[in-house]
Amino acid sequence: METISENACFGGTQGVYKHASAATGTDMTFGLFQPAEAQDGPVPVLWYLSGLTCTHENAMTKAGAQAWAAEQGIALIFPDTSPRGDGVADDDAYDLGQGAGFYVNATQDPWAPHFQMWDYITEDLPDLVFNNFALDAERQGITGHSMGGHGALTIAMTLPERFRSVSAFSPICNPTASDWGTKQLGAYLGDDATKWVAHDASLLMKNVGFDGPMLIDTGTKDQFIDLLKPETLASAIAARRQEAVFRMQPGYDHSYFFVSTFMEDHVSFHAEALWA
Repeated sequence: METISENACFGGTQGVYKHASAATGTDMTFGLFQPAEAQDGPVPVLWYLSGLTCTHENAMTKAGAQAWAAEQGIALIFPDTSPRGDGVADDDAYDLGQGAGFYVNATQDPWAPHFQMWDYITEDLPDLVFNNFALDAERQGITGHSMGGHGALTIAMTLPERFRSVSAFSPICNPTASDWGTKQLGAYLGDDATKWVAHDASLLMKNVGFDGPMLIDTGTKDQFIDLLKPETLASAIAARRQEAVFRMQPGYDHSYFFVSTFMEDHVSFHAEALWA
């Protein structure tokens, strides 16, 4: 692992690190905020998965999460959204290829050799960070924005024993029925739509739910709301009687202005579960 940078931040340290990933077969970069409490021993962890076109840097610099994480004494992990580099498949469209990994393990060419983002987020990067930093693997929460909200919800519902809490900002809720999903899942996983179900938050909510608290925020003026389909997840939550807070925030769009506005709520929500 290579240290790219480390900066003092709200009494803790905001670091950026690079490592060779066994999952993707490439070098991967991630951000990690450690609060001051990490100097005394392992602290709880909140994973933040970013959206389309983002890198590890977007939320790290725009979401304003470190201030609230420092207040609560929890760490933040900001992974990248896809493998990158020479020899890594890409597409001219912004919503496929590099920057658009969709947090799945690709099985189709040309994506399969490197686009193993599910394994990267759930196995490879956790092995690295819990072995090298003062982080408590028994106290993890996960959140994300847009494509990252999709990833956070699907990973949490698939691995409920790992995460005490899950939240999402404007998540892609029903990718198997959205242009933000059918295109990418078809490209990465093939034409058999039964293989897409494991990566659809609304279908997972219907089938398995989540054994813990959930918080979801979407703006009423989100310019991509027809692609996000929040109503499908809201219906599945109600039908399952899932423990959840689902909020449509009046006047807010899809931007990081929206994310930063409600970041305190989300960090506090996770901290309550992580410190319980």
